[in-house]
Amino acid sequence: MSTNAAPVPQWVSDLNFPPTYKSKSGSIPDPHGYPSQSGAVSKKQAAKESKEPKPQPRKQPTPEEMDTLKLKKAWEVALAPVKSLPMTFFMMYMSGNSLQIFSIMMVYMAFKNPIMGLVGTNQAFERFESDTNKAKMLQVKLAYILMQLVALGVGIWKVNGMGLLPTTRSDWLAWEAQRDPLEHAVSAF
Repeated sequence: MSTNAAPVPQWVSDLNFPPTYKSKSGSIPDPHGYPSQSGAVSKKQAAKESKEPKPQPRKQPTPEEMDTLKLKKAWEVALAPVKSLPMTFFMMYMSGNSLQIFSIMMVYMAFKNPIMGLVGTNQAFERFESDTNKAKMLQVKLAYILMQLVALGVGIWKVNGMGLLPTTRSDWLAWEAQRDPLEHAVSAF
């Protein structure tokens, strides 16, 4: 009884022995760290790589440079609430002034995000703060608080537009004293 070995399918042989890599353009070398897939580096490329100077490691920034970078990043964090205000304002405008679930959720988010931002002011800036830039970080924190208050103002505008703020005299009628009439009219029949 002879055992016939089944012929190996083409995909198995291609998987085990991939075809050699053919460069589409001979004038463009492979990027650094990605040699041709054939595994062999040509003598011309090896000579080129040996002549090229090796990249120098990046020097560490000075403490002044680090403080400047931290301050720039802190300003980006401080101004981030204002960058989202136009979209929030537009969404509030489009949600309408009636009491619906969507407008209520929008108002909730308009109050929640700035309040949470105000509560977490120190946590937002603690990674940027150092001993040398505390005075400058105070300005950044004040700007952040101001931006959060502006965002809170958009929420107050929306609540006022919905008629939920007591801003008219008729909203306070329960606390007004009843007027005493000067005259009484009696119908004569």
